[in-house]
Amino acid sequence: MGDADLLRHAGLRVTAARLAIMRTVRAGDHLDVDAVCRGVRERVGQVSLQAVYDSLHAMHRAGLLRKIEPMGSPARYEARVGDNHHHLVCRRCGTVTDVDCVTGVAPCLDPVESAGYLVDEADITFWGVCPSCQR
Repeated sequence: MGDADLLRHAGLRVTAARLAIMRTVRAGDHLDVDAVCRGVRERVGQVSLQAVYDSLHAMHRAGLLRKIEPMGSPARYEARVGDNHHHLVCRRCGTVTDVDCVTGVAPCLDPVESAGYLVDEADITFWGVCPSCQR
């Protein structure tokens, strides 16, 4: 399914800016809003930062994009959704890297006490120092 079909299926209006956001996020590597905005402007020209924020929020709510919020850094977006993967974050440079789930079954971790919740997802972030920063 193409990006336009994904947007329509999610009940979102198809616009040049939204298509550019999808392509920018897909081509990027856990981009923050400023990087997404720059990529969109390269593809379609002038677009407001607020329009990018609004579209990213709508696409995240619709399940088309995943929002990652590593502690101490800006929110980032990725197009890899619908699987059970987690992230490695470098404490020095902030690089974010995908890592497959340790056990492969969603959620891969169950809380000791669920307090009555039906748990369907675990958001795991592994912190460390990336190979580049180790040098």
